[in-house]
Amino acid sequence: MPNRQINVLVVDDSATVRSAFSAIIRADAGLSLFATASDPFIAVERMKKGLPDVILLDLELPNMDGLTFLKKIMSQRPMPVVVCSSYTEAGSQGALKALDLGAAEVLAKPRLDTQVARAEAAVQIGDALRAAASSRHGDATRRPAPALIPGEKYSADVVLPHRPPKPVPETMPIVAIGASTGGTEALRDVLTALPAEAPAIAVVQHMPEKFTHAFANRLNSLCRIEVREAENGDVMTRGTALIAPGNHHMILRRSGTSYRVDVVDGPYVSRHRPSVDVLFRSVAQAAGANALGIIMTGMGDDGAAGMAEMHASGARTVAQDEASSVVWGMPREAIDAGGVDKVVALQRIAKEIDSHAQLAVKPGRVAR
Repeated sequence: MPNRQINVLVVDDSATVRSAFSAIIRADAGLSLFATASDPFIAVERMKKGLPDVILLDLELPNMDGLTFLKKIMSQRPMPVVVCSSYTEAGSQGALKALDLGAAEVLAKPRLDTQVARAEAAVQIGDALRAAASSRHGDATRRPAPALIPGEKYSADVVLPHRPPKPVPETMPIVAIGASTGGTEALRDVLTALPAEAPAIAVVQHMPEKFTHAFANRLNSLCRIEVREAENGDVMTRGTALIAPGNHHMILRRSGTSYRVDVVDGPYVSRHRPSVDVLFRSVAQAAGANALGIIMTGMGDDGAAGMAEMHASGARTVAQDEASSVVWGMPREAIDAGGVDKVVALQRIAKEIDSHAQLAVKPGRVAR
């Protein structure tokens, strides 16, 4: 929607939250407050005069819970919905259920008690609403992705210093995956298709803190490989996928011929924490030509610079194609940055991982 603002309907039973979200939306030049509502029935009344572009929806609501309201929306008049849920275990499970029902994005209820927290909340909410508006979720007609709001944006340098590519010894094959909007479903499709002895995989999926734990557990129940939320010092092993914890960056380190991950704090990088750029840079430095990098559906450019570094280090790099992406932002940016070897449909990504497992890596292979 290049020439007009995104109209947002806020549905939350807390007057304080409605006021805070309304202020964030009004302060964002790309967004417009359509209306607010304290419960789903009031929301329906608001929508009788017109429809918003995106709904920002709480799950804990009076008279009708948010999941029931979301299910009715998707069955009667599908539209982009961003769910805002609590940090509790029940909130995490509800958020995953909301994604299953068709929500485009999930957010944790943000802290608003400090200036830094409010600034981070504004970025999270603004980016999520833009991603939802440009996604295939709910409405089959995908809108053009609007520009992200300007502001300070850090590169991976603030977490991991850049260094030129250099040869690394031949080691076990490593796979690094980055995804955002639409990634929960896409990752499920990829990881459930892998054999039990698949290569070791490190994943950054943009999700809130604690939600990644529930997400990893759900994937683990569906996959032949083991899937779990990463902990600091975890060793990468064949047949295991580690999901970066929400609100923390994940860095790959080499230890002899094996690898481990560090889970670290730090500023937002490319507007995210965890950041795909941080993971990809660390993989370029630690694994080089032993690695396969995959960038999947999502909005923005997180991962584009890191994938270019992986490409320069000799790693193989793959991007999800536009037709199978919910939002073709991150893959497109990686392609434009010159770091992508191959563009494939979602259903081909598991085969790329299988091929990487069989690939004989030549020691010393580095810049192309």
